[in-house]
Amino acid sequence: MKNYQSVVPIQPPAVARSATGLHLIGDLYGCLCDSRLMLDAQHLENFCRELVASAGLTTVGSLFHSFGEGGGVTGAVVLAESHLAIHTWPESGYVTLDVYVCNYTENNRPKAQKLFDDLQAAFNPADPHLHRVDRA
Repeated sequence: MKNYQSVVPIQPPAVARSATGLHLIGDLYGCLCDSRLMLDAQHLENFCRELVASAGLTTVGSLFHSFGEGGGVTGAVVLAESHLAIHTWPESGYVTLDVYVCNYTENNRPKAQKLFDDLQAAFNPADPHLHRVDRA
């Protein structure tokens, strides 16, 4: 057994954070939308990548997976600015949506908001539960 010595935490100096971020989270209930957005992984991936570009963000990769006949889709778009994650449950008209951007070299908040708003509009939820978290 190792002998652990007491460790005294050292308080680092206060540093201005230059990589602040914005995290937009949505639980979208009662979605009334094009069924391909809920069921078709390839369609949803293409749609998300188009909206990412339209918002002025940069896709560096993506992966979307379908859970088979009648099942939902889970997917992620990795952005140079951070990520978009989405999960669908067509059997209950439910979608979770997650858009996160950091702001290291520029303010990407308006771009993240546009992407989030465009996705939410496409899913057309009857009962959206939305959260906005300022990071760092």
